[in-house]
Amino acid sequence: MAETKDRQQLFDGPDGEPAMPKLAAKQPADPPPAIDLPGCKPIPMTRAQYVSYTRRLELWDAAAKTAWVLRDGLHRWHDAPSQRLTQMATLIGAVRGRPVVADGARGLARTGQDGKERIPHADQVVFLNASRLRVRPGDNVLLMTGQSYPDVVLEVDHTTDVRRGKLRLYESLGVPELWVETPNVSAPSRPSTLKPGLTIYLLRQGRFAAAPASQAFPSWTAADIHRAMNEDEFPSPWTQAILERLGREMGAREGTGPDDFPLMQSLRRESHDEGHAEGHAKGLAEGRAALAQAHAQAARRILKSRGIEVAKGFPADVAGFAELPMDEVLELALASASEEDFRNRLRSR
Repeated sequence: MAETKDRQQLFDGPDGEPAMPKLAAKQPADPPPAIDLPGCKPIPMTRAQYVSYTRRLELWDAAAKTAWVLRDGLHRWHDAPSQRLTQMATLIGAVRGRPVVADGARGLARTGQDGKERIPHADQVVFLNASRLRVRPGDNVLLMTGQSYPDVVLEVDHTTDVRRGKLRLYESLGVPELWVETPNVSAPSRPSTLKPGLTIYLLRQGRFAAAPASQAFPSWTAADIHRAMNEDEFPSPWTQAILERLGREMGAREGTGPDDFPLMQSLRRESHDEGHAEGHAKGLAEGRAALAQAHAQAARRILKSRGIEVAKGFPADVAGFAELPMDEVLELALASASEEDFRNRLRSR
């Protein structure tokens, strides 16, 4: 019964600003453990509340029954990089011939830690192999065990600083590659230590080390990723070329290409059908033009032989001329007294 009440405790604050639970008496007696999450605020949250919570979190601590949320709430500049990464993953996957899955904002955890675990929530998780995407029943949290793990985790530091708290949590979970993006557009509450740019952290012997380029997307540099995430007009020719190159290189290693991607197959078939229809229509138009030219030459010869001068473009500019049988064209030319007379007779057909 207590759990049912916990699930019914809704957070009634305005959008982007979670409120405190209604039953203040349920707050944990012990203070939450020390953790440095700039730009965030703690709110009491039981496991039942965590499972039913639908807004964005930065971290949930099971032992302390406490969650951390963004103090300023969500902002479009905080979400823009993760949305852009989804777009780029789709384009790379299409050229690669195998989907690159961007699964959205997720919590990450290991198994067997109920009651003690700290679950950091990422802004975006990317899988090069969809079969590695596994979620824990009950709370929809990504599992980090065995072969179940995202290839890239994205954190957006718009008003936060993951280096002072969440970085070590991702490290302890075994996240192989972490991207920390600070958008070009700033905010008044952004820490002064944060400068626009993207940092790539690769896990090396259990610890993160900054790297100039991605491991999951070989040769994709931090500078180029940051540039693509902040483009006003996406994708720019620069970014388009990079995404295509990445997709082709990854596909070449795996023996796949655009024709293996269902959407690209459909588009290619549609393009082929349109091209075939266009070619057929072009062939018909060219055939009609050639026939009209042949009819015009025959008509001019007959008229000139009868001493009747005609204009240079005569009579191919008259609608329907090419559809007439040649014997009718010759009859018209023999019966006409002038070019104008020929045109009038032709129009009356």
